[in-house]
Amino acid sequence: MRAVSKTEERQTKKIIVVDDHPTSREGIVKWILSEPDLSVCCQAETAEQALDAVIRLEPDLVVTDITLPGKSGLELIRDLQAVAPALPILVISMHDERLYAERVLRAGGRGYVTKQARGDTIVEAIRRIFSGEVYVSQEASQQILETLVTTKKTPESTSVRELSDREFEVFQLTGQGLSSGQIAHRMHLSIKTVQAHCSNIKAKLKLKTARQLISYAASWMAHEATGGSR
Repeated sequence: MRAVSKTEERQTKKIIVVDDHPTSREGIVKWILSEPDLSVCCQAETAEQALDAVIRLEPDLVVTDITLPGKSGLELIRDLQAVAPALPILVISMHDERLYAERVLRAGGRGYVTKQARGDTIVEAIRRIFSGEVYVSQEASQQILETLVTTKKTPESTSVRELSDREFEVFQLTGQGLSSGQIAHRMHLSIKTVQAHCSNIKAKLKLKTARQLISYAASWMAHEATGGSR
């Protein structure tokens, strides 16, 4: 990463990039640094590192992934809202935008881009956010609007939407066929914690057994994958 002089730093927008995957993080940094008026003042791998950097460096924007060791990107957004409520946050994640964009915006984020997006899309999202706009794809925007204006919701819809962010992550990974041990490894949690989340999910969705949860989650994920909305 190229060094940024003090004079240049004063003239550019300072951005913190948070991602625990070096290759992904370096790719995002590369695109940001290709713009003469944007700079990266810090790279972080965890939510804790990012929060500390925000307090020390007072950046103009934070770009973060959702899946991080320990606290998730969604939890990071809420923590940042507490210490720097005016700080804009852009999420760049591998997760399906239709499943996460609304949650990111509700948490206080200003935009969502998938990691499959082109680099110039990332730059466009950053510039739109700096101009005071919210950035999501047209498809996600339409879905969010439809959710807001829909008055007739199924009981299943309301239940899934009421899951906490951590519970929703566990629910999604369960629907993808991962075991409790695999989910614990993926989310950097203990198996006991994952099992507690599963118990809470079953209670909220009125499911009695783990088999019912797996079946319901798989069905829900399949429905979302075809463009449906519950």
